[in-house]
Amino acid sequence: MTVKERKAELRRHAAALPQVEAGALFDRFLALPQVEQADTVMVFYGTGREPDTLPLIRALLERGKRVALPVVLPHRGMEARQVLDPDQLIPNRFGIPEPDGACPAIPKGDISVALIPHLMCDREGYRLGWGGGYYDRWLADFPGFTVCVCRPGRLAERIPREDFDVPVKLVLIEE
Repeated sequence: MTVKERKAELRRHAAALPQVEAGALFDRFLALPQVEQADTVMVFYGTGREPDTLPLIRALLERGKRVALPVVLPHRGMEARQVLDPDQLIPNRFGIPEPDGACPAIPKGDISVALIPHLMCDREGYRLGWGGGYYDRWLADFPGFTVCVCRPGRLAERIPREDFDVPVKLVLIEE
């Protein structure tokens, strides 16, 4: 079985997993020293089977953090834009809320911590996404601290890898 086929099989498995909230994991994320010391934090907007990150976005804003969310660009690119209020989010072509055009872009080097989405991940920080490669391309030269919050049932023994896959630096699990 090829890496692509193994990833497709894991995506099917992940799609069948029940939705589980990540509130306790988000509390642990907020308590990380890297997050507490960060001026700017990038967070994804959870949709579908991903955890609801709206409470986390609000909590970061309440703590005075500059909050960035990803914006999908042409040719499978991605950039981060600042959000002052969740009302500034509009659905992109995939239906995922992202900052509107009035929100300023934030250079990668200004972002201290990035919370990265996944369907599944392993203890080495490799993650399985939807297969578009948006985050792997963005992470390739991201200098900051990267985190995944891994809910129950989504920690794999080993995620199949390709040369372009970029691991996160920390995988937060409930145990």
